Order: sequence, then structure tokens, then C-alpha cells
Amino acid sequence: MGYGSYSYEAHQAITKGRQGKSAAAVFTSNVVDPAMDPKGVKYRESRDSADNPSSLGIVFSLDISGSMANIPVQIACEQLPGFMKLLTDTGVSDPQVLFMANTDVSRDGRPLQVGQFETTAELMDQWLTRCSLKGGGNELYELAFHFCARHTAMDCWEKRQKKGYLFMTGDEPANATLPAATVKHWLGTDVQDMSLEAVIEDVSRTFHPFFLIPDARRAGQVGEYWRKYLGPNAIALVDPIDTCAASAALVALGEGTVSGLGDLEAKLTASGSERAAAVVEAARPWAEANGKA
Repeated sequence: MGYGSYSYEAHQAITKGRQGKSAAAVFTSNVVDPAMDPKGVKYRESRDSADNPSSLGIVFSLDISGSMANIPVQIACEQLPGFMKLLTDTGVSDPQVLFMANTDVSRDGRPLQVGQFETTAELMDQWLTRCSLKGGGNELYELAFHFCARHTAMDCWEKRQKKGYLFMTGDEPANATLPAATVKHWLGTDVQDMSLEAVIEDVSRTFHPFFLIPDARRAGQVGEYWRKYLGPNAIALVDPIDTCAASAALVALGEGTVSGLGDLEAKLTASGSERAAAVVEAARPWAEANGKA
């Protein structure tokens, strides 16, 4: 997937049309859309095309539990056009975005929802707002990591050995083990039991995996835990509103389309962002650890 061209103006029109609407009016589904059920899915594909000859796969895996459900709403109603504009302004080529949603298994029995890689504003928005936000707690973060590792196929990796980017939002620890029975039940595939370390090592073959903690308070609760597994890829945001901008900043730094944090802040400011300093603060530990500061 991922065909077509992106229009910032069309995307702005979509989000502006939602101003003043409730979350329930934007995310209307009370059950998981069958098109987003990952069971039996062999691959979600990010492919090159005439419109996007140098595609780059980017995944947002969104925790939709009660404490985190405001983030997908902010993305759908405000943030996503800015994410794409910052990528364009910093020279990131042909981003293709896939949305996933994590919840627990106590609601309707499906802890993971998975869209498709898309390039156009309309299709990105379609998959995002198809997500059902009827989630609880005890998210299976490790299952989402595993899906990305084993059930995505990206030309950026297969043709150019360039990893995609995975941004998982959350404010809880993961489970220490991903049991084979869990994968069989929810995805329909046969694997061995895997430790969380093994799952993250697996997904790190083809993705740069980041865990975005929404604010300093929750970073104080789970930041040390996630740094144990992801090091500086565990990102503490200043505010949840920075989710998309910080993600775009990390892609731009990772791809080398900005020369460092000063250049990044200048580009953010030039784009009209009032959150430039907060975004740079969130990205700084990763940038310094990877020689990108």
C-alpha cells in the first residue's frame, strides 16, 4: 500500500472540519473494524511507486486505554497534518504511515487493531478514525512490536536496507514474555515463546522502535523501565500534544535531513510551531546518544 500523493491542504481541511466535535463523533466505532483485525494478515506493505519512489515506512502504535485515549483524538483533530508538513519541510522522502491501536483483551477480545501503510491524507485519516477507542488497561505492547517485526514488508528495508520508524505510545510496562499461545490466538501464526528482550531485538532488525511516554509525571513512573529495554529510544514528552511533532523530529534527525537540534528547532519555529523548545527537549537524549545533537 502507500500509493497516491499527499496534500497538506486536504489534510488541514479534514482536521479543521472536526473542530468542536467530540471524540465519539470522530471515532464512531464501538467494535473493532474487521478490516483492522490482524488475525491472518501475512503482511502490511509499504511499497515504492511512481508517486513515492523512495518510500519510508512509519508506524504509530497507539495505546487507546482510558489514560491515553486523548492522543489519537489529538492526532485526528489537530496534529497529523503538522507531522506530515514537518517531514516535508525537513526533506524526508515519501513517508508512508500505518496506524495501529493497542487495548486490552477484556473488551471485545481483540487487543490489536492494524490499518494499512498510506500516503494520502484521506486514507491515513480513514484508518486512524476506524480505530475503536473502546479500550481498557493491560495493553499487549509486546504483541504490537511482534506484529511490526513479523507482519510488515517495506521497500525501504528490502531494497535499501533503511529501517522504518515505529512510535508506540504508552504509560505502562509491557509483559515480560510474549507466549506462543497469545500469538497463535490473536494473529494465527506459530512461533516460540519470546521474552520482551527478544521481541524488541526482533523488531529492531527492520525498525527504529521508540516508546513515547506522554509527560514527565508518567515518565517518572515507567521511564526507567522502558529505558532498560530501549535505552534513549524511550522518549519522555513534555506534553502529549507533542506526540506527532516529536515523532517527526526523530525521523528527521534519524534520516539526517536536519543537521542537529539547532537546525531542528529553527525548522520547527519556521513552520509556525509554538512547541519547538518542548519537542527539542524530548528529542535531545536520543540525539545526544546517537551523535545527532
